[in-house]
Amino acid sequence: MGDRWRVEVDRGVCIGSGMCVDHAPHGFRLDTARQSHPAEAETDAGEALLAAAEGCPVEAILITVADGGEPVFPPEE
Repeated sequence: MGDRWRVEVDRGVCIGSGMCVDHAPHGFRLDTARQSHPAEAETDAGEALLAAAEGCPVEAILITVADGGEPVFPPEE
């Protein structure tokens, strides 16, 4: 894993459960339609962000290494 991550939310998949905000309140925001979006497109790597992605019930969160684009979550199989 790198020091900086790029975080994206597929808003077409997001169901607005808010679990990402529970896991990483500094990393995600819900808009008025309860759709999630990252607080910042690029951020420091962190366990809370990874837990948010892993805990998303519809796997709407994508995390990649900012510099190289390697996947962090979901991991390559």
